[in-house]
Amino acid sequence: MKFTSLISLLFILLVPDFSWSNTVKPGSSIVLFDDKNVPIIPITSVNKHGVLILGERSIDLAGIELTSVSETLKRIIGEVYPINSAVIYTDNELARVTILGDIKQPGSYLQPKSSPVWQLNYFNTLYDHKLFEADITVIRGNSEKRLTEKSLKDVVVMDGDIYLLSLRKNTEGQKKADHEISDNESNPELHTSRNTKSLTSENNRVMMEKHTQKQTDMANQLRNLIASQNKISEKNSQKQASEKKEEALSDISLSRSHIIQPGDIVTVNLPGEEGFNNDFLIDRNGTLSLPEVGQVSLGGMSLEAAEKHIYQALSSVYLGLDKLSVLVKERRLLVTVLGFVETPGQVEMPDTGNVQTAISLAGGLKDGAQLNKLQLQRGDKIIEFNFKKYLDTGDAVMIPPLKSLDTIFVPSSPDLSSVYGQAGTDSASGIDPTEDRTAIRVFGEVIRPGSFAFVEGMTIIDALLRAGGVTRYSSVEQIRVIDDGEPILFNLKSYLDIGDLGQLPILKEGATVFVPKQVDAVNGGGRTVYVMGQVQKPGAFETGEKVSFLDVLANAGGPNRYADNSMVRILRADGNVIRFNLQEYAEGGDAKLPRVLPGDAIFIPQKSTLVDDSWLKIPTNTSVRIIGAVQKPGRYLWSEGINFMDMLSHAGGPNAKADIARVRIVSTGDNGKAISREFNLQHFIERGGNWNSLPKLSGGVTVIFPELPEDPSDNKAQWIRLSSEQAIYIMGAVVTPGRYAFSDEMGVLDILSAAQGPTEESDLTNIRIIHRNGLAPRVSRLNLVEYFETGDETLLPHVSNGDSIFIPSRNRSWVQKKSYETIRVLGSVKTTGRYDFSSDMTILDILAQAGGPTNTALVEKIIIVNTVADKNQAYTFDLVEFMKDPDLDKLPVLRAGDTIFIPDVKNTKWAYFMDIVRDAVGIVSIFALAK
Repeated sequence: MKFTSLISLLFILLVPDFSWSNTVKPGSSIVLFDDKNVPIIPITSVNKHGVLILGERSIDLAGIELTSVSETLKRIIGEVYPINSAVIYTDNELARVTILGDIKQPGSYLQPKSSPVWQLNYFNTLYDHKLFEADITVIRGNSEKRLTEKSLKDVVVMDGDIYLLSLRKNTEGQKKADHEISDNESNPELHTSRNTKSLTSENNRVMMEKHTQKQTDMANQLRNLIASQNKISEKNSQKQASEKKEEALSDISLSRSHIIQPGDIVTVNLPGEEGFNNDFLIDRNGTLSLPEVGQVSLGGMSLEAAEKHIYQALSSVYLGLDKLSVLVKERRLLVTVLGFVETPGQVEMPDTGNVQTAISLAGGLKDGAQLNKLQLQRGDKIIEFNFKKYLDTGDAVMIPPLKSLDTIFVPSSPDLSSVYGQAGTDSASGIDPTEDRTAIRVFGEVIRPGSFAFVEGMTIIDALLRAGGVTRYSSVEQIRVIDDGEPILFNLKSYLDIGDLGQLPILKEGATVFVPKQVDAVNGGGRTVYVMGQVQKPGAFETGEKVSFLDVLANAGGPNRYADNSMVRILRADGNVIRFNLQEYAEGGDAKLPRVLPGDAIFIPQKSTLVDDSWLKIPTNTSVRIIGAVQKPGRYLWSEGINFMDMLSHAGGPNAKADIARVRIVSTGDNGKAISREFNLQHFIERGGNWNSLPKLSGGVTVIFPELPEDPSDNKAQWIRLSSEQAIYIMGAVVTPGRYAFSDEMGVLDILSAAQGPTEESDLTNIRIIHRNGLAPRVSRLNLVEYFETGDETLLPHVSNGDSIFIPSRNRSWVQKKSYETIRVLGSVKTTGRYDFSSDMTILDILAQAGGPTNTALVEKIIIVNTVADKNQAYTFDLVEFMKDPDLDKLPVLRAGDTIFIPDVKNTKWAYFMDIVRDAVGIVSIFALAK
């Protein structure tokens, strides 16, 4: 064996010398070896232009002599790859082998003939050999052999071999990889170099996969391989080895006799043509869409016939179709799932899937699906099956196998009405029992009457349980069953007493069960006591010598939540009425339990509730009215010990619109005169107080909770609900002027915020507040700009109810401005007029507001007139000199009420003289022209 390995190695090294050509040809396969004769990268092919692509490098080998290839590659990429030699193989020197097992892409691969088997992963990237080790089994001819670590070195590759790979973790390789990662993190340059090699190796593998020129040969070899294996399986007496080979080969999915059906995924390989070498889905019409030629119908054809059909369809557009190959990559089913599933429609599933797989892909079953009557529709044939029994037993025989284009229909349960939704519990639930004539109908004195799905072997007890059981008024001795048109009388009480299964009828499809009402449920007698009114179970109950009032009441279930326990009445058989306060007795009062006699009737009335007619039952002098902005306005029963907070809680408390600072309590005084007083509940809640300060209530009192005024911009009619003593006015340049509710805790900024703030045109330096709550109205001013600059709270005036706030606009006309608030600007400026002035402004600010001097302005003699102590005085200002030496201290001092005049050059004496000269020159020119 060692001699064979040596011969194999010499063959690999000497292959280039036996090449038929002395130069590199397109399509040649190249392998780079290191100094240990181990391949550095997988087999790589030279493209049709003679270029070898390694990672991001493109190396032109066209026309290079074979003997020079190794030196050329060493010179170009020797720094990246430790090349010892480069070997070029022809097609005849490569073996076609099949590799199956735990690898990512099982299939056909090229391997140099007579190369060692242990180098499978070096010539083709099959798995990560650093992290995994492979156990290899070789199938050659009709023999199978598992290779050991020793035999791996002796066995060489032969054409037609099949290799089964089983991977296991390489613990030492994992540790080495982790160590390399640590080194890479500490040495970025090494990390980059190794990543480059890894990327290059990966790119080479991808290039090998994309080397479609040799895929035709691969497909033919694999077809021959399958045919030979089929012959072996027929003649081979070793049945177990044959079954393993057939199972392995089935993963390739290349059976030429396979009939193409909708859902199959077909791979069409045509080397060199964009758009091919891809996967195509056979749609439900049995067609696939190919580039340039469009739809091609393949449904019902064998794979071999489909390949010929595609060849004919492409022959009118493409050349070089001799390398065309068609493979079935995966067999899938197209199934339609309809009915009571979450997402009905077509699903795509593996050919190994079943009905449960299809329903899961359709989103699963919806509540109300009837599992025992699913339907499979295949063409004109309908198969009904019990999916529920399959789920109960797991027996696959219960469900039919699926084929492409099958339709699964999931019906709804008869429990559902014709309107989508779960059926209700009363007669108005909308159940339509006519939809399923096989359903069991149960009605009468049952908890949930309705129509229910029939189940084989169903008894009347099962039907009653589906209906929730019988009610306490049912006549269980007279239950009627109509089955096959024959009425049957069933005594449930007798069955429960004896347990005789012979009395239990078995229902058939479409049976009807009726439970009548026990009309004689309440019987009279000498030992009967009647309980009526607001109890859990009113009715007639037997009494005796030792039966007390509480015993009878307990048999009736006790008072319900509507009972008025303080007003219990016992009606004697002789017509007398005995009053009894059960509430007082329960609280430990002096009340004694009344004696109950046969024939008595115990009546517990309804207490005062919020039912619409309940207020009619409450006398006015024992009730309190709570109206206005509360959750539940109305009349409420009042008694001693109930305070104001108790009554307010009974009414649900004030709502969001309530003005709890002005609660009104209206009572009746002497001579029937109404007395109204106000209570500040907000003050009591926020600041506390004595509980005795709460308003005293009594029968006939009315409590009114007023509403806060709404936004005046929304409804001006709401103003009339707010008195002027409770409001403050805000007008002028604000977003929402109007009347606003005001309290002592609020200030001027609160009012401005309520009005949504000032507008852009507002003059915040001249706000006016008119105070009207004194002996005489007075006006105060507010410079809001100064307040925002300083934060001085003393600048904000105090406001109260009845006051008015006015915010003027900066764009008001000059006649609305006081002369002592402005400065006049006249003469040669862009815009003369009156301008607002403040103490921090200068003449430059005023001229800027006026648009600046004109081109003919005499800015050397600007005249300023001001008034000091009721005397006018004037002086000039030279703007040109100031610009030469801009000293702010030299600017004239301005005051509100001053006048600034900028003269014009045209109005000087020199301008008059120049006008005369121009006129004279014009006359002389005219005479000269005339002459």
